[in-house]
Amino acid sequence: MDYQVTFGGRPVKLEGRHCQVGEKAPSFTLTDAALQPVPSDRFSGRVRIYSIFPSVDTSVCSLQNIRFNREASKLGDEVVVISISVDLPFAQKRFCAAEGIDRVHVLSDYRELDFGMKYGFVLEGLRLLARGVVVVDRDDRVRYVEYVPEVTHEPDYEAALEVARTLVGA
Repeated sequence: MDYQVTFGGRPVKLEGRHCQVGEKAPSFTLTDAALQPVPSDRFSGRVRIYSIFPSVDTSVCSLQNIRFNREASKLGDEVVVISISVDLPFAQKRFCAAEGIDRVHVLSDYRELDFGMKYGFVLEGLRLLARGVVVVDRDDRVRYVEYVPEVTHEPDYEAALEVARTLVGA
């Protein structure tokens, strides 16, 4: 089955394997600001919110990161927020410094689209990730998935945050 979203009103197919609630979360490796690999198992044992977005250089992506950064401080240490784009790590580092992003791990999928393909967020022909949110529990099960239908719109923060809060009993 083909999955698609719209980007500025134009349909775009999503490449990769579409993620489903209840399945085991696929493992992946991203890149940090020091160009070092960050395997997903680094965050095992905690509830994870994967905040996926196209680029730090757009206003909606900026808002998404700022919002999750603010919410992360309220969630406690049992929940980790990982923001993922294909921006170069240098751009991500600059963005985080400029916006005061200090509670979210902003990581890049620029090398191999490992996360994007395993979770089905790659925008065909653009080498960007679609906007969305995935919540994974402590046992590595996917508990929430949102592929935002129009990439230029913000995700449903409250729905994702409610799932994360429920998973930690908050």
